[in-house]
Amino acid sequence: MDRKVVWNHYTEENRRELEQLAKGYREYLNKGKTERECVTESIRLAEAKGYVNLEDVLASGRQLKAGDKVYAVCMKKTVALFNLGTKPLEEGMAILGAHIDSPRMDVKQNPLYEDTGLAFLDTHYYGGIKKYQWVTIPLAIHGVVVKKDGAVVDIVIGEDKEDPVFCVTDLLVHLSGEQMEKKASKVVEGEALDILFGSMPLKGKEKDAVKEGILAILKEKYDIEEEDFLSAELEVVPAGEARDCGIDCSMVIGYGQDDRVCAYTSLEAMLEVSEIEKTTCCLLVDKEEIGSVGATGMQSKFFENTVAEILDRMGQFSELRLRRTLSNSRMLSSDVSAAYDPAYSSAFEKKNTAYFGKGIVFNKYTGARGKANSNDANAEYLGSIRKIMDEHKVAFQTAELGGVDVGGGGTIAYIMSLYGMEVIDSGVAVLSMHAPWEVTSKADIYEAKKGYMAFLKEA
Repeated sequence: MDRKVVWNHYTEENRRELEQLAKGYREYLNKGKTERECVTESIRLAEAKGYVNLEDVLASGRQLKAGDKVYAVCMKKTVALFNLGTKPLEEGMAILGAHIDSPRMDVKQNPLYEDTGLAFLDTHYYGGIKKYQWVTIPLAIHGVVVKKDGAVVDIVIGEDKEDPVFCVTDLLVHLSGEQMEKKASKVVEGEALDILFGSMPLKGKEKDAVKEGILAILKEKYDIEEEDFLSAELEVVPAGEARDCGIDCSMVIGYGQDDRVCAYTSLEAMLEVSEIEKTTCCLLVDKEEIGSVGATGMQSKFFENTVAEILDRMGQFSELRLRRTLSNSRMLSSDVSAAYDPAYSSAFEKKNTAYFGKGIVFNKYTGARGKANSNDANAEYLGSIRKIMDEHKVAFQTAELGGVDVGGGGTIAYIMSLYGMEVIDSGVAVLSMHAPWEVTSKADIYEAKKGYMAFLKEA
């Protein structure tokens, strides 16, 4: 069952569409390096297509009906979009669900310190990273600082060409004999991932003069005091824009493609599919990289509560109808898969892995150690998905996340399946997943959007 590379089947029109999609995707990556920024950009794109905030609908007291397009936001980090179809909501929805958080480093609440004339910001890494990959590369800081009076200061430092950037230092090779003997997981320790933040002392100061100089800059430029770090969310991410990759420009390299490549293609599909019978939904959530926990993660009641509000505003709410709506829905858990890398062939099983340029990937199950913590999709559901993809001429492949007992991972699929709905993992294959810079194939991005559109039309 060998799947063919799709590039040779593309017409000139296909290639134009592909490049246009890739351009929009790179812009989305550049504007959305944090979950807050992704929500902001997603709302901007949705409102341009006629979506309105559900909060405004509730405040106005008006009813919802077929053809209405609404979105709901949870704490500025999770967003759900709904295009209401002509069929009763309790017959179920077609749902695309992706996550918009990515591995990174978070600035601690008491981060700023000086040591021997150098100032640092202390961090705590978020999600699964190889810590040694984050040293000596240019880093940017994105996020918000919320002051005691409620004022919110938006922070982006390191993306404009006139901005400074930051880094985590590393030990020079000439002195690293002992370091090089350590396991990869210990070469750089988590507490050593501190950001080099400054080195110029403030004139007239003797103690912590560099730190005092930095505090003066923060006060002057951002009206921030040291105590304001206590109520800040500052994320340290790779600085720089997503770019074309390869001499043939066939790939995209950029930060955060797990899982923003699926978030963007899901969102684009949602915004493009218009006339539908079954209600469609695009759900972009936070906290997947640390177990989908918290108020903005998939384990929260945000999605369920939002569906209840919509049912109520359509005059259809009951607890039973809510349960039927959720259990009768069908979902693609849109998350990335590991692309086969010949440099590390022993980690994969060639017949059951994803390859660049062979289309959207379906993972019947993920998990690890005997499929633990996975959603194992029903064969009947997978059969119906195959039919939809074939009828819409979408190139697709099936895969597992690496060889048996090599490793594993999870998605939000198992959480949504608890409602009794049919769910399967699907997405784009990624090289160097969870590295500061990840790589995807433009062809796979294009086929993913096509696949998501086909699902929304036919599920």
